[in-house]
Amino acid sequence: MSSAFDLEHYRDRITGSERRLALARSFREPDQVPVEISVGGSFYCRLFGHNIADYYQSRELSLEIQLLGLRWAFEELRDDRVGGSIYLDIGPIAEGLLFEAEIVRPDDTSPWSRRILFDPADVEALEVPDPGGHPAVRGYYDELDKLRDLAERHGLPVPVSGGFGIHPPLSAACALAPPEVIYQWMYDEPEVVKQLFAKLLKTFCALADYAADRGGGGDGHMGLADDHSAFISEKMYREFVLPCNRAIYERYGSNGRYLHADGPNDHLFRLYANELRLTEMDIGGFSDLVAAKREMHGKTVIMGGLNCKDLYRDFEAARPAVERAVRVGSPGGGYIFGVGGETYAGVNPSTLIEAVRHAQNISRG
Repeated sequence: MSSAFDLEHYRDRITGSERRLALARSFREPDQVPVEISVGGSFYCRLFGHNIADYYQSRELSLEIQLLGLRWAFEELRDDRVGGSIYLDIGPIAEGLLFEAEIVRPDDTSPWSRRILFDPADVEALEVPDPGGHPAVRGYYDELDKLRDLAERHGLPVPVSGGFGIHPPLSAACALAPPEVIYQWMYDEPEVVKQLFAKLLKTFCALADYAADRGGGGDGHMGLADDHSAFISEKMYREFVLPCNRAIYERYGSNGRYLHADGPNDHLFRLYANELRLTEMDIGGFSDLVAAKREMHGKTVIMGGLNCKDLYRDFEAARPAVERAVRVGSPGGGYIFGVGGETYAGVNPSTLIEAVRHAQNISRG
């Protein structure tokens, strides 16, 4: 297994990608548009013919698939990634594990957790857990140690990373309660929402501090994924979400502030740039790259711009979206071409490879 992937083999290419990304992040135009594609476990399972559910249950299989994926990314995809690691991938169930919800593990897809909050009394009863004394958190870090031992036994030349954390309060709340309930409470029960978000903010920080104490963070860079922000107005965002997310960035993001949010987030781009002071934002494929460029250029580096639905068929079907993204995003730097968010398992691998090549070719100066 140790011969499956050697990062040093790609050192010259990585050096070129580092230079290209640095220029783009300083709002200058590099030799070609930098490309970063977020590909992970589910996509790789489908690519290599494995059941996604098995990937989440077997650390050996997870390790094997991630190594195969790294090799495929560097040999076939050839985007501007500048490193690689193995990570403990548990799927989108951290909130469920932490608050003891039922975890559902369907065949050939990611696990998910059942909702546990349905009325204000449930919010009142919700307790902020102590990470150090929580069995799910301890179990996670025990599994992380086992994965590191497994990688060491195989002599793998890549680091193993991980950390137990939850989404910021809005998206964490929507993992614990039906999203439509949270949205309705913003109008009908605003104090309940504020109480819930305060508890989840405290939980987020407790987990981040615990991870930092274990050597898994605390470097002044903070990345958040807050998909549910797309579905509330700017007014509601300012009242309920902005205070929480700003508190997180001010506490942990002194050196860098990253946000992923599936779209459409166009109505919040100016706020993200000017008030949250994001350094980078991965915009979902349902947002408009023109709006992102207009509101954030010169302040926030924009990543993404493609929608997975553009990449399910052959490359000719994807070509117009690829060319538009390069045409809109590239001028003046500050743009990294890619799929907004996670590359879904249904994306056509050949189309994805061709999209990367075409973006690189048409953007060369």
